[in-house]
Amino acid sequence: MHAPTSPVMARTRGLSWISIIRIGLVQASIGAMVMLTTTVLNRLMVVEYALAAALPAGLVGWHYAVQLCRPLWGHGSDKGAGRTIWIMGGLAVLALGACLAVQTTLMTAGQWWLGLTLGIFAYTLIGIGVGASGTSALALLASGVAPERRAAAAAVTWIMMIAGIVVSAVTVSQLIDPFSPQRLWWVASGLMIACLCVAALATYRLEPREPFAFAETFKDADTPGFREALNEIFAEKAARRFTLFIFASMMAFNMQDLILEPFAGLVFAMTPGESTGLGGMQSGGVLAGMIVAGIAGSAFKGRMPVELRHWIVFGCLGSAIALACLAVGAKVGNGWPIHANVFALGFCNGLFAVAAIGAMMGLAGAGERTREGVRMGVWGASQAIAFGLGGLVGSLGVDIGRRFMDDGSAFQLVFAAEGALFVVAAWLAVRATQKALSPTRMAKEDTRRVFA
Repeated sequence: MHAPTSPVMARTRGLSWISIIRIGLVQASIGAMVMLTTTVLNRLMVVEYALAAALPAGLVGWHYAVQLCRPLWGHGSDKGAGRTIWIMGGLAVLALGACLAVQTTLMTAGQWWLGLTLGIFAYTLIGIGVGASGTSALALLASGVAPERRAAAAAVTWIMMIAGIVVSAVTVSQLIDPFSPQRLWWVASGLMIACLCVAALATYRLEPREPFAFAETFKDADTPGFREALNEIFAEKAARRFTLFIFASMMAFNMQDLILEPFAGLVFAMTPGESTGLGGMQSGGVLAGMIVAGIAGSAFKGRMPVELRHWIVFGCLGSAIALACLAVGAKVGNGWPIHANVFALGFCNGLFAVAAIGAMMGLAGAGERTREGVRMGVWGASQAIAFGLGGLVGSLGVDIGRRFMDDGSAFQLVFAAEGALFVVAAWLAVRATQKALSPTRMAKEDTRRVFA
């Protein structure tokens, strides 16, 4: 055993809470930019410009498909001079893509084919920007957060991302009225500039010059090639199973996203304002679940040694139970405590989401030679394709079901399938993390590796 002699190592034990919040600001900037393209422009295309809803849905789906290249960008940040340049470079590409998406919205009404061509290019840039910046930010978080802080760090960054979406949505909604193409351009441009400035300030001197003591000092000096890195990841049972878990859980997570408000209107006869409030109730539940998982996963070590995988399983099974109740409510209709049911679903979703990100950060540093970027990229790609596929499957399931049965039965079938998928995700989580170390043991193991 050799005692550490470098003062740098002492200074680079891990990211401080201020640094974690700064990474959260990056996530908030990403969320704010994406909000413009997936909600505001979506509504403008369908309502103001009377385009088919399939057009914006297809473009949003395409930006998810582009993110299948996340492992490649993560590998690039592993081999590059630092992750900050990948974060800011990705944000710049995202901002350019968002501006082109605005132009797409304005062009499609009169020059449909030209607008569609530009839209495909714009949403390609959006997918690249989200993938490159988001993967690199999470890789920096995974390599820099001490094991005992991972659950809380995941909660902080996710909550800040949601906060960025909410704040930007409220701001844009206030500034864009009365709507005009010129006003849309000014608001969109201002949002992009503000997000880039916030991210630039947040990442300034964020990355240390020396590697984090517990994360990288025991890695081989040379980062393997991309194909070699992928082969190493998929040769590991835990990594393969965790990839399947991410896919199943995130697909289940997003299946009700596009059908919850139509469900409220068709089955419970809610007005648009009431159904929007129901969606807000679910988001509130998600935030509450994230906060509870973040605090419980980090604050009670030593007194309450509950591993992150337990929170993942609790969240997945709780989501399945909430969806089973929602399926019952689809047949009962008025009189069912729909608001409490939806809040419970959001709460359980928040529990498993934060715990899953915390576990992801722990497994990201488990490779013998591969680094965090390519591993977070693999799981980010799995999440992106699951998100896009989940929304599509849920919507198609309801559309097909309504052709052969009543509305309540159609929604009941989709909610039941979603709940079953959450049960499968819980089983996959147990198999993927059954040999994982608890946060306390992980900290001890990391210390042993560094100082041996």
